[in-house]
Formats: sequence, structure tokens, C-alpha cells
Amino acid sequence: MPALQDQCPLVCLNYFLPIPKRGHSMQCRIGCGACCIAPSISSALPLHPNGKPAGVRCLHLDAGNRCAIFLHPSRPAVCSGFQPTEDACGSTDAEALAILAEWERLTG
Repeated sequence: MPALQDQCPLVCLNYFLPIPKRGHSMQCRIGCGACCIAPSISSALPLHPNGKPAGVRCLHLDAGNRCAIFLHPSRPAVCSGFQPTEDACGSTDAEALAILAEWERLTG
């Protein structure tokens, strides 16, 4: 059986922002990982029992920035609820990281 992260490499579906959805939805950029780095996550995760601080790379990201718990029941709803949009993810991985970091700064 293939590794879980190889079955579901769309890591950018991992964060729900409490900001109204704007812009056009888009396909996640495989290997981006910005949504698993920039925001804080207050929910417990297996490797982050007290949540994850903003700007800290999630320990569940593999070397290719894919979520190792993508289909696991312990993956928080906040992660599975994120839907990438142009407004949130921009046009590059670096732009996504900058946008999400700014949103975290404004809402944190």
C-alpha cells in the first residue's frame, strides 16, 4: 500500500481561515505547504498536542511539503476545512506564505 502522503498530496487543503471566502477557487499547488506553516493551529495534532504556533512548520509535513496525516481521523477540522483560493494562495508558494502570514498577523 502506498504511503498516506502519496495517496493525498494536496497539502494546501489544510487550513480554514475565519475570513469570508473571496476570489476564485483553485487547485492546490502540490508541495506548497504555506497553509501548514504560516497559520497557528489551536487544535491538537498528534505531533503538536498543544497546537502549532504561527510561522512554525507543521511536523506532519514531509520533505516534499505533503501532509502525512491527510486522511487520518486525527487531522483537525481546521485543516481539512481549508479551501485554496487565489486570494489566499496567490500565484506562487512564496506569495501564499506571505499572504497567510499577514492574515495570521491581522487575526492573531
